[in-house]
Amino acid sequence: MLEPGDDAPDFELPDQHGDLVSLSDFRGEHVVVYFYPRADTPGCTTEACGFRDSWDEFEDRDATVLGISDDPVSDLDSFAEKYDLPFTLLSDEDGSVSAAYDSYGEKNMFGKTFDGVFRNSYLVGPDGTVERVYEGVSPDGHADEILADLDG
Repeated sequence: MLEPGDDAPDFELPDQHGDLVSLSDFRGEHVVVYFYPRADTPGCTTEACGFRDSWDEFEDRDATVLGISDDPVSDLDSFAEKYDLPFTLLSDEDGSVSAAYDSYGEKNMFGKTFDGVFRNSYLVGPDGTVERVYEGVSPDGHADEILADLDG
């Protein structure tokens, strides 16, 4: 995992509308970069809705939220629309950005082995360095945990 004080790897990925978004676009503000396995699955929906329900609080703290999965843009668009998600979702179909953040690799589920995204998050500071690392997070209450750290 990346550690606090490390430079957050910059990236450029398509959002749910197909527009390219870079981490460096948000220099000067806090950015929550959260990785999630699959759009519109129970845990990922719980996590995304937590960020949605706390959206005003993130805005009050001038913090941007970027959700990253290996879903295609079309799936992200449907997910964002279905749950009225006000933040940016990014498509990392080949897993390269997730891998740069130590959030992609071999997973085992239902007796099958495959490559996928791990549920990790990073709080990136205004200077582009990692401030906090959240490994293997629980979807329920994760947004509140980050808000508390922003206040700390």
